[in-house]
Amino acid sequence: MKLLTVNVGRPTAVEYTDAPGGFTGIDKRPTDGPVRVSDPGAKGEGGSGVAGDTVCDLRHHGGSDQAVYAFAREDLDFWERELGRPLANGAFGENLTTSGVDVMSARIGERWRIGSEVVLETTSGRIPCRTFQGWLGEKGWVRRFTGQAVTGVYLRVITPGEIRAGDPIEVVHRPDHEVTVSLAFRAVTTERELLPRVLAAGEALHAEELRTAREYVEKYAAENAAK
Repeated sequence: MKLLTVNVGRPTAVEYTDAPGGFTGIDKRPTDGPVRVSDPGAKGEGGSGVAGDTVCDLRHHGGSDQAVYAFAREDLDFWERELGRPLANGAFGENLTTSGVDVMSARIGERWRIGSEVVLETTSGRIPCRTFQGWLGEKGWVRRFTGQAVTGVYLRVITPGEIRAGDPIEVVHRPDHEVTVSLAFRAVTTERELLPRVLAAGEALHAEELRTAREYVEKYAAENAAK
């Protein structure tokens, strides 16, 4: 397993985003040399955890639980076949394009060491937005991407440091629950009956998704108690 490229985006003015000022950093390109990775801070205040990368809409992107976004090259190849067009590394706005990593089967809270020092922890799948659809220019993209549930993964930074293209990726911790990135994504989007199951991931889960799961369980527990 290895890191193929580290990708960063600069702010670009576009017509298809509702981000403040009309800017997006979704067009990410591979970088040369080492790149610093660190915890950007709370959502709404901190942006990307990858140095040189820009998050333009802090309402929905960036922050500790979405510090780094990774997508498997194998899954980009899947989408190439689905869309009938080439997709370069970084084409989905991912910071890390990986090889040999089964991203969607990774468990929430799984930790990856990249290179000699950086450790990242999986938190959630990527929920598509209007900007993503506008960037790709694919009609109905949000629904299609959601339905396939091949989303890539957000990660928080456990140990900061530098990474670069070609670094090895090693799974250094795999939780004993069965909540995968795929299951968690489906639970908060198309299969909400799965939400009670994602609670097994605990605090490792993206804070917003953990709150959603807890509210769902509390709601239906109250309804059942009232019957």
